Amino acid sequence: MRVALSMLTLVPGGMGGSETYASALTASLAATDGVDARAVVPANARGFSRGIPETVVESVTVKASTAGRLAAVASILAQSSRLRRTLDFADVVHFPFTVVAPKPTRRQATVQSLLDVQHLELPQMFSRAELLYRRRFYEGAARNADVVITISHFAKQRMVELLGIPEERIRVAHLGVDVSRFTPNTGDRENFVLYPARGWPHKNHARLIEAVALLRREDPTLRLVLTGGGLDTLGELPDWVEKRGLVSVEELHRLYRTAAAMAFPSLYEGFGLPPLEAMASGCPVAAADAGSIPEVVGDAAVLFDPRDVEDIARGISEAIARGAELSVGGVGHAARFTWEACAEVHASAYAQALAAH
Repeated sequence: MRVALSMLTLVPGGMGGSETYASALTASLAATDGVDARAVVPANARGFSRGIPETVVESVTVKASTAGRLAAVASILAQSSRLRRTLDFADVVHFPFTVVAPKPTRRQATVQSLLDVQHLELPQMFSRAELLYRRRFYEGAARNADVVITISHFAKQRMVELLGIPEERIRVAHLGVDVSRFTPNTGDRENFVLYPARGWPHKNHARLIEAVALLRREDPTLRLVLTGGGLDTLGELPDWVEKRGLVSVEELHRLYRTAAAMAFPSLYEGFGLPPLEAMASGCPVAAADAGSIPEVVGDAAVLFDPRDVEDIARGISEAIARGAELSVGGVGHAARFTWEACAEVHASAYAQALAAH
């Protein structure tokens, strides 16, 4: 099958877990039998694709803000006729970043990745412009796609319930962890809690900071380390909170290896990859019992109520206390999630879309 991965709304460094997913997918599809894939990216994402050929559309540049993305989509739609020619080689057009723009020709099957429907679950955390954007470019496209790919059974069930998409048109492809890129540490660790997440409201930083403050009553040397983009939105923080911002992959892996525990208090996730990355590094994990997170972490993490500060503190304390056990169990659990398996589901979804179109 000839497949185009149309990623014209991509902003490298600004899209969180969806960017990790798309990057790993380009690498995994290169080794997937029966799929001849090519990526199509905007000028600002040159070199993003790993392992498959890449076409760069010089006339499209995307900025990270909602206004910037809307402007990019408007530009793409205005150039639709010309841009369709960059996709013309494909039998199937896949949109890993959800927005179906430009629309494929009638002869081409359409596959859309929709990682979650968070805007329907937590609408108060989105601006009016962002809600309109998602309703227009996420929901409508999902109802019309030949196949929708999502990343957890939780997300699939919510799409069936909230969008009315038939179950058989939604395929679940769990994300993966390349365990060869992580060096597990099952020994001594430093006295800090790590949280790698962008400063988005649903990531729940404020409650985590309150929870660590409670733990510091018993251990005043405990620190909290935050990584990720957009952390300036959190405002002024206590001096025991280290706001690292965007860090290199090497630095993030070092933090995973040395943290006493990784906390993941997110209020909503379609999947939630950081807990698995932490586990692959031997880092004990305490995570929210919300969204898809229990499905992903299984019994290899301590779960807590992310809306209860005291319970977050309890979960982190338990994860640290059970560090040796969770460290060993987490490494084995993370190894069950592979990008090769994720790519195989995509190949099957492309074939289903082509047959159904």
